[in-house]
Amino acid sequence: MDDKGSVGKISVSSDSVSTLNSEDFVLVSRLGDETPSSTNNGSDDEKTGLKIVGNGSEQQLQRELEDVLMDPSVADTGLKSETVMENLGALPATASPSSSDGSPGSPIPDEDSVVFSQLTYLGCASVNAPRSEVEALRMMSILRGQCQLPLDVTLSVPGVSEGTVRLLDPNTSTEIANYPIYKILFCVRGHDGTPESDCFAFTESHYNAEIFRIHVFRCQIQEAVSRILYSFATAFRRSAKKILLSSQQPAPLTPDSDLFTFTVSQEIKEDDGKGTFSAVVKDKDKQSFKLRAGMDKKIVIYIQQTSNKELAIERCFGLLLSPGKNVKNSDMHLLDLESMGKSSDGKSYIITGSWNPNTPQFQPVNEETPKDKFMYMTTAIDLVITEVEEPVRFLLETRVRVCSPNDRLFWPFSKRNYTETFYLRLRQERKSPASDTLYEVVSLESETEREKRKTTASPDNDEPLLSGSGDVSKECAEKILETWGDLLSKWHLNLSVRPRQLPALVRSGIPEALRGEVWQLLAGCHNNDHQVEEYRTLITKESPQDSAITRDINRTFPAHDYFKDTGGDGQDSLYKICKAYSVYDEEIGYCQGQSFLAAVLLLHMPEEQAFSVLVKIMFDYGLRDLFKQNFEDLHCKFFQLERLMQEYIPDLYNHFLNVGLEAHMYASQWFLTLFTAKFPLYMVFHIIDLLLCEGISVIFNVALALLKTSKDDLINTDFEGALKFFRVPVPKRYRSEENAKKLMELACSIKISQKKLKKFEKEYHTLREQQEQQENAYKYLFILR
Repeated sequence: MDDKGSVGKISVSSDSVSTLNSEDFVLVSRLGDETPSSTNNGSDDEKTGLKIVGNGSEQQLQRELEDVLMDPSVADTGLKSETVMENLGALPATASPSSSDGSPGSPIPDEDSVVFSQLTYLGCASVNAPRSEVEALRMMSILRGQCQLPLDVTLSVPGVSEGTVRLLDPNTSTEIANYPIYKILFCVRGHDGTPESDCFAFTESHYNAEIFRIHVFRCQIQEAVSRILYSFATAFRRSAKKILLSSQQPAPLTPDSDLFTFTVSQEIKEDDGKGTFSAVVKDKDKQSFKLRAGMDKKIVIYIQQTSNKELAIERCFGLLLSPGKNVKNSDMHLLDLESMGKSSDGKSYIITGSWNPNTPQFQPVNEETPKDKFMYMTTAIDLVITEVEEPVRFLLETRVRVCSPNDRLFWPFSKRNYTETFYLRLRQERKSPASDTLYEVVSLESETEREKRKTTASPDNDEPLLSGSGDVSKECAEKILETWGDLLSKWHLNLSVRPRQLPALVRSGIPEALRGEVWQLLAGCHNNDHQVEEYRTLITKESPQDSAITRDINRTFPAHDYFKDTGGDGQDSLYKICKAYSVYDEEIGYCQGQSFLAAVLLLHMPEEQAFSVLVKIMFDYGLRDLFKQNFEDLHCKFFQLERLMQEYIPDLYNHFLNVGLEAHMYASQWFLTLFTAKFPLYMVFHIIDLLLCEGISVIFNVALALLKTSKDDLINTDFEGALKFFRVPVPKRYRSEENAKKLMELACSIKISQKKLKKFEKEYHTLREQQEQQENAYKYLFILR
């Protein structure tokens, strides 16, 4: 769920406690944490204070509880009247034994808190939008309906901002789990008149705020729900007061005190013919805005500072546009500014300009782009920043395609804006002791420029190719699309039988726009409603390998825009798929390398379908066998590859034998990740085409093709040189689409019989048996001695 849509539309229900991020409230920061939060297209800031939201909701709830709260016998948090509190399902905190430590499994400490009994814990689940009431209520309904093992608990809610919410065992009062108040982002109760009216839930930031979870509870005494929400609101409100006092102190500079970080997002809107402007779609893979010729447009720019002390943006004095990239200042043309100023939550500075595409200077971005092509356009934003002596210009170079208004849009189109991170380095100056601090600009560099400098400054540098690299066009010749269209029409009439001409078409590569559909059909996932439902249940469960999955997500496809943002849609979906599979397949669980394959699938289909295809590849195509029994099957594959080399490339086989280079030293990733980890996406996608059509043995074809095309280079290397050649130059060679096509043609031309592979497999197991017998004989002799 896209969290951005909820900004400025905070729930007005009287039944929720939420972050202050609408025009009705002022943002507050977490006490004692001066680190600014990064923005990610409207993602939530987990470090903000919380409060009851809505029109008069706090007052309404307070009136409902006034009689109880103002009773002298239950004033403050002592709550001495057990009769009153039992009616609300709560008990005084002092009823629980105390302990000096607050670790799980020990009695709760004696703190300023209210303890609620007669509660049932229904479970937890990951959520994308931790402050969305809609998503919270949806997860509440799912967990209430699907919970098979409810757990009776007691809940301790602190009355202090530094406190901790605790789950307790009702019989022993020992702690089961705890959640610091500052990590709780949102509380909500079920709506009256629904089955969830006796439920409430809270969301919390988990694992350093990269993951958000919701915890759902049911109250045996329904009236207690309001009291519990009020207790949360009290703690949040006290926290907010302290935060506001502390925020009056000037924020200290970061250790890198001269570096200021900004994120700048661009959105393009088009006249939809109905009197309004709608955001244009953006291709998830190529990150190209898809524009329609002749339509009036608007450009909306969102600027947010994400590190160091806040610099005040005074105004934008120019929003400029030009076709192309690396353009000169004289080529930039001013747009008419419509509005500028801070967003309602005060976190962003928003600039809107109108763009008439019919003016002559913009003609190149108003003509239909040729098939399989795209172009660049450059947007410049000139800002006057109060503390900076000179204007600051942010440049955004974005890809665009201009299409006919009747063009068909294929599935993945999701993100509608382009975001770039900028690093502004300033030098501090003072004109006189009495004057304000002023800065001069030392440098301004974008994240894209940084990455380019690191990895592509020299084509022969020693940096390996980042995973997720390479462009893949969705354009395809009309004739090929027609051929595939006819085949798919026939195939859908009888999905149990593959069309006869399918293998030949797949060897040429499935058109990118059709891959999502064809991959699901090849894998047999066309009727997978049961697995989709199972997936939705699996993602609510805990994974024993959660920390390993979380650690790998940031390292998967860092070169791809869809996956590079921490906490973004791509990483969130990738985390959920890997977690679901680790729970689904207990024997294998999560293994390094799975995330790369899952990421490839996510680029072509929604996460539920991607999970289904992943399961098919692991089980039906035999990939999971490579991870079993101490990788025994994987070592068999290495043996088979070396025997194939001995037959097809004997001189390279003998060279590797002489330098001591074995297949497992360079081919492990090829098999375990199906080449998805290091090679360009154009080549990776074609390999998955072949794998789903012909089986896992195609990995041998691609491996032999790689070795054949690299033979002349490898045969002149030593052991270290060969390993380095496999790591760096080999993947980089196939950044060229032409080289990748030739490689895949060679791979498809190599004929490897299954009979031969079976023969090599038998040889391997015979050798393994002989080796084991020899080892056992040595052990026996050692014992006798």
